[in-house]
Amino acid sequence: MIRIDVPHWAARLRALRRGRLWRRRDLEERLNEAAEETQETEPPPAEAVRAWETGERRPDPGHVELLSRVFGMDEADLFVGPSSGTVLWHHLTGIPLMPGLFSEEEEERVGRAVERPWRADAATAGYFERMLDACAAPYARPADLVAALRPVFAGIEAFRRDAGSSVRGALVALAARDAELISGMGHEAGDAPGARAWSDRAIREARETGDPLTEAFALVQRAGLVDAAEPGEIVAAAVAARERAGVPAEVGTLSRRHEAQAHALAGEIEPCHRCLEECEAGAELCAGCLVDLGRPGGAIEILESEPPLSVPAYLAAYGLARRAHAYAEAHERDQAADLARQALALARRTGAARALRELGRVHLPPPVEAGRRVLV
Repeated sequence: MIRIDVPHWAARLRALRRGRLWRRRDLEERLNEAAEETQETEPPPAEAVRAWETGERRPDPGHVELLSRVFGMDEADLFVGPSSGTVLWHHLTGIPLMPGLFSEEEEERVGRAVERPWRADAATAGYFERMLDACAAPYARPADLVAALRPVFAGIEAFRRDAGSSVRGALVALAARDAELISGMGHEAGDAPGARAWSDRAIREARETGDPLTEAFALVQRAGLVDAAEPGEIVAAAVAARERAGVPAEVGTLSRRHEAQAHALAGEIEPCHRCLEECEAGAELCAGCLVDLGRPGGAIEILESEPPLSVPAYLAAYGLARRAHAYAEAHERDQAADLARQALALARRTGAARALRELGRVHLPPPVEAGRRVLV
């Protein structure tokens, strides 16, 4: 029997918040906005969310109504829900509770396996696979995704230690994928050492699967940590990915793109161009390489001809920062400043540390002084 040291309603509040990838501050902000909209209840005091989630204090009726509005749930479902057992195992493990993603039966089955990991089966692996798909949320902050994915990784690892051979391989592959996601989000959040450490773990897990393609993907992900590792390390990972047996063409193309950018960062023009020619690189990466090689005019021409892409907000912030960098290097002050402002606002809102780091490379040229009139 799973036991916890907080009231069930407090555990459920915490699990629901974490399942939406919200920080406590995010929930507080939403509660304040709801209070302003209704104008019937005062916003909760500071530290109220922490006190509720630890069971120190139960929300009063007015704040219960605000919580129901914010979560989009009835009070009964918010504080009790169809099953307390589901809440308990999510609270115990820290694995996000995502209402609507899984049926109650699926939740209960995984909860029973938490108590007895040898019960893990193909459905358990499928549960975590769908959860990883859901965690790749385009609206989330990279640091929040890291916080959500770490307990998922720990849960997968706990299952694989005791799971039968029929499901262990699938769990190992999921562990590799989870570690890759944590590494990538750590990179976006500005945690270079953490990104490399989790990438190392992903490569180890991938090798344990015995699948060359899984290992190749892990190595390509490592090569993608372009500004979080030394150029030589990036090149080595990219080459190693291509050396794996049976690697499809798209993996080879992506590895060469990362290798090209590493050469560009190192100022190595010929190897960069060779990699781009070998992979017939797309416009986006060519533009990035041109900026790093000190040829901003060509980068701007490519960037301006690209159609807008639907990407996560933290990647959009990085793209704006790269464009600002290109315009600044081309001495186009007004365009660079405008793009930098947009990138800064988006990066701050999304916690896109990689975009902020790129903005740190933007040096605006001095403003052009108006011509002086000489009086005779």
